[in-house]
Amino acid sequence: MDFLQQLKFRNEPLFYFGWICLVSAFIFLVLARTTNTQVYGVNAWYKPFKFAASTVTFAWAMAWYCHYLPNFNIKMFNASVIVLLGFEIVYIALQASRGQLSHYNMSTPFYSVMYSLMALAASLVTIYTAYVGVLFFKGTFPDLSTHYLWAIRLGILIFVIFSFQGFAMGSRLNHSVGALNDNSNWFILGWSKTVGDLRVAHFIGMHALQVLPLLSFYVLRNTKLTLLVSLLYGILALLTLIQAFKGKPLKSMSLNSETKTTL
Repeated sequence: MDFLQQLKFRNEPLFYFGWICLVSAFIFLVLARTTNTQVYGVNAWYKPFKFAASTVTFAWAMAWYCHYLPNFNIKMFNASVIVLLGFEIVYIALQASRGQLSHYNMSTPFYSVMYSLMALAASLVTIYTAYVGVLFFKGTFPDLSTHYLWAIRLGILIFVIFSFQGFAMGSRLNHSVGALNDNSNWFILGWSKTVGDLRVAHFIGMHALQVLPLLSFYVLRNTKLTLLVSLLYGILALLTLIQAFKGKPLKSMSLNSETKTTL
């Protein structure tokens, strides 16, 4: 409750936007459990659920971090996040309700334009986030502990890199390597159990934005440890990307690790 109260104080627009996305994610999850509309072999409502849930974590994390920036035009940043990411969620949900693809859909000129607009929206938010990262690298923040500051910096850096990794999927019109948009329904994430899945690295890398600062602030509490864990986290995301491009699922990586340990 203290976190939510502080979050509302720091950035009320993104606080409420996050709640809207959270409620939407819950509705989408209920629809995924109660309807039978499918796209590429999985319930169509899982995609808007995942995007809405991910947007909550992004909006609230950036609301928290941007509060530290002096003389930052937070109103413009808020408007960009709400309009651009809100547009993505609405369109993805609309397509799910119709049993149609939102991503990789080039079947009509209209769908092609909408897909391009989604890519543009995501790119603009990522570029704006990269600008925030530059401000954290350039600025001095005497009120922040050094380890926490570096966690924010590196969390944003890894987020930006693996957010743009999405173009590796968009340019192929396929998130799978070795199949066509395979969704083996690995838990709720839908990652492939049989072929390479570029979404794994995308997910891990983008959530460095939340994971690294939380780890540094509550667990590591040390600059060198924060730098080391951030490096290992980035390597993990990179290895899952290499694994995917080889056409191998994440499951095979864990199996290989278990085999080596046994040997």
